[in-house]
Amino acid sequence: MNVKNQFGQLIGPIVSNWTTCQKPEKKILQGQYCLLEPIDINKHAVKLFNVLTVHNQDGSWTYLPYGPFDTFNQFNEWLTQTISGQNTFAQDSLIYAILNIKTQEPIGMSGYLNIKNEHGVIEIGHLHFSKLLKQTSLATEAIYLMIKNVFDEYGYRRCEWKCNVLNEPSKQAALRFGFTFEGIFRQHFVFKNHSRDTAWFSMINNEWPIIKEKFEKWLHPNNFSASGEQILKLTEV
Repeated sequence: MNVKNQFGQLIGPIVSNWTTCQKPEKKILQGQYCLLEPIDINKHAVKLFNVLTVHNQDGSWTYLPYGPFDTFNQFNEWLTQTISGQNTFAQDSLIYAILNIKTQEPIGMSGYLNIKNEHGVIEIGHLHFSKLLKQTSLATEAIYLMIKNVFDEYGYRRCEWKCNVLNEPSKQAALRFGFTFEGIFRQHFVFKNHSRDTAWFSMINNEWPIIKEKFEKWLHPNNFSASGEQILKLTEV
């Protein structure tokens, strides 16, 4: 509830005993179907290049500010700069390889970026799913693990999701995962010589308990048939 200051002006609600959040540690996030490992160049680079470039369509890079990469050396250089924070779009970030828990093979990437831990704000981004990860329980669980980590483990107040306004699959995914659409930043970036308008979505801490319950009901083994097909959609839970 908003309050008034000594000048009779409305100001935001009081946040009692607020302290700066810790930045997420480089540790493994493990679920039932997938695990997220902070990227290790020696362990993940070649396999990520193969699954995201060699065996994936170049169109999967369209809405990202980087890629596609013609050679492993190009990809490896970009990945090395990204995880070290040397890239313009990778400062204040932590990048993960998403692994299939059964095969232990990388099948995609995800990350935290734009970490404003003094305000309890963090963004999920650098999302790049291979064809082995798209539209699977692993993809949903990967996002669940990342959101759960920032709210339950580190006490963040706000989690953001941003994408090119023309990227319909990303916008639909944000809504499916429980993020709220906030608006569009017009002419926000110039990527690959094209203007980008950015759609902003967010989830805040007091919304998370209900969203978390829905995620966990959807991810429960009882929600999948013997062949692995979902019984209820996440939006139906």
